[in-house]
Amino acid sequence: MSKISYLKDTRIILLVAIIAALAIFDVYYGLHFGIEFSGGTEIPILLEHSVNATTMASLISDLNQRVSTFGLKQVTVEGIGNSEVYVIIPSETKSDINQTINIIQSQGRFLAVVNGKEALNGADILKGSVGSIPPSQSNNTVLWSVTFFITQSATSKFAKAVFGQANQPLYMFLDRPLNTAIVMNQSILLNNSQQLQPNKTLSIMESVLSLQNSTIPLLQATNSNYSTTNIENFFSAHKQYKTVLASYNLNPALINKLKSMNLTVVLESNTNMTPQFTSLGFGNASIDSWSLIGLLSAPILNPSVTNGSVGDSYEITGVAPPTMSVSQQFTYSANQEKTITSILNGGALPVEVIPQTPTTIPPTLGTQALYVSGIIGLLSVVAVSTFITLRYRKPFLVIPILLTTFTELFIIVSIIGLVGSIDLAAVAGMIAVVGTGVDAQIIITDEIVAHGNEYATSKGLLGKAFYIVWADAALLVIAMLPLFFSTSLVDVIGFSEATIIGALLGVFVTRPAYGALLSRHFSE
Repeated sequence: MSKISYLKDTRIILLVAIIAALAIFDVYYGLHFGIEFSGGTEIPILLEHSVNATTMASLISDLNQRVSTFGLKQVTVEGIGNSEVYVIIPSETKSDINQTINIIQSQGRFLAVVNGKEALNGADILKGSVGSIPPSQSNNTVLWSVTFFITQSATSKFAKAVFGQANQPLYMFLDRPLNTAIVMNQSILLNNSQQLQPNKTLSIMESVLSLQNSTIPLLQATNSNYSTTNIENFFSAHKQYKTVLASYNLNPALINKLKSMNLTVVLESNTNMTPQFTSLGFGNASIDSWSLIGLLSAPILNPSVTNGSVGDSYEITGVAPPTMSVSQQFTYSANQEKTITSILNGGALPVEVIPQTPTTIPPTLGTQALYVSGIIGLLSVVAVSTFITLRYRKPFLVIPILLTTFTELFIIVSIIGLVGSIDLAAVAGMIAVVGTGVDAQIIITDEIVAHGNEYATSKGLLGKAFYIVWADAALLVIAMLPLFFSTSLVDVIGFSEATIIGALLGVFVTRPAYGALLSRHFSE
């Protein structure tokens, strides 16, 4: 029988076709390796509470959109169970990790307020419309700008909110604090760039904090007992406030008292506590930005947009700190634009997230791990090959078994590397598949060899062998399913993936092709 006749069997043709297709995909798309081999950072994220499958899918999509928009490629976001997410980025630099964590933990709640009333929120932004303008230099300062469009229904809402508010600031917030109060050292009121009187400074700050039923109280603190008592009485009477943003240099006794009232006290530097003022001329001023409360910018409303007219294009602007060098200002502005753009594009997260300590693997260590894993995999194949050679001592039996083993490994590596990523657990699963795969082939080989030429007249012999192979594969898949759907043993999911793919691949593709190869040989 001609060797070409082997290619007439549909089972062998299917195997060859799969190998050819995967080889093309491997070359065109390339294989993806986990951070154990390629290097990178894995950031575990705990959710504030458990979520259902729909919310988890929305959260993964939002986080993926955010991090990808920031500029990091090949980002992986994986949901683990119903209360945890892993974000994997192909970078181990401290700046990328910190920026990613900042983007992740931002809830993404956009809000535009005028005269204490909401004019826009995140839901009003037209999805996919957020963009940025390259930073530009004006004199010794660098300006940045993020643009966006709002939905048709939001245009009338905005026009109504700003009607009659000409020359008033439109405060644009990102993650404005909720259920939060501010306790500020009174000395900060004297420290502002416009040299305003304390009463004037306080009035402007309170106007920024005003928002219907969600106003942020601003309490002044001094070292006097009277001041301390008033602040304690305020929080005793207003239980809705859970968090206090406090000046770091407050009286320690006051800070301890607030903590004893089950309040979360966040100590802030004077830089964060102090708003950035801008002059409006004629002795008037406004707050342009305030990092403490997430105020990004506060453009002054032009009279042309406060007369009832409708517009759909808006922008958030800012200025880099003038104390930086010009090159540093450009870098700062570019990062501001990327961060805000990515958060607005990703939208508000459906649940609060809490980033945990990231795990970083340098590329050099990853390359070494890949090399060691390859050596171990090769040794496992050599060990199996030695056993097969000693058992059968016939090339026409040994060679097909080894070719089938290498074929299975190639297909498993390609599928996992193309669809997901090859991690350390997946490599362990592949090594396990080598053993189980050869075991199945030995069952088929022994059955045919034991009956020799009887196979030509008794097709049931191979069926008997495949019954055992099918049963073994089914048991293996059932055993691996708990690991595949594990919510706590996330590090072994790759092992179960490789094992399940190997088992299914064997019974549907490689074992039938191997059986067809031997059956044609003995029929000849």
